[in-house]
Amino acid sequence: MKQTVEGGEVPDAAGARLDTRLDTRLGSRLAELRAERGWSLGELAERSGISRSTLSRAERAEISPTASLLNRLCHVYGRTMSQLLSEVESEPALLVRTAEQPVWEDRSAGFVRRSVSPPHTGLRAELVEGRLTAGADIAYDRPPVPGLEQHIWVLEGTLDVTVQEVEHRLGVGDCLRMRVWGPTRFRCAGPEAVRYALAVVLP
Repeated sequence: MKQTVEGGEVPDAAGARLDTRLDTRLGSRLAELRAERGWSLGELAERSGISRSTLSRAERAEISPTASLLNRLCHVYGRTMSQLLSEVESEPALLVRTAEQPVWEDRSAGFVRRSVSPPHTGLRAELVEGRLTAGADIAYDRPPVPGLEQHIWVLEGTLDVTVQEVEHRLGVGDCLRMRVWGPTRFRCAGPEAVRYALAVVLP
């Protein structure tokens, strides 16, 4: 089983898991994006704040990246996470059945992300379902795309969202809309898990 990494190495085998074939395609795509820009691993490490060894192992699909690590790479490459994942999937269809919606899991963080409407190059918005287990706490140090518009609608449970150093507690039916320029934090204090819909719109 592959290791999960954040900004460095994690010694145990628990963590984010993708389908093995998707892991391989994702690693190849990350290597392609770096090559397209003519960056060395060292240059990408400086831009992303991720160690060279971690970047190298991610590109060779020796590890599965966490949500935070992918978010850093998306920021560097100017993509949302769904856009990056969609680039290693087949061409998206107009109708996406539940069983065909890509699901990505970060087990170490207690986070499951379903791309309900995978992004398309001709469209600016996408819809995501997020699930956090009780006690889960995920912090992003930057948005994947500066000025990204997000609408968070809680379907089950309670979600604490911190944006621009202000914490918002969202209950069932509550919706928070924002433009993301800096760090954000998603936390499920419990005692139950939280499920929410996230609409993402490119600026």
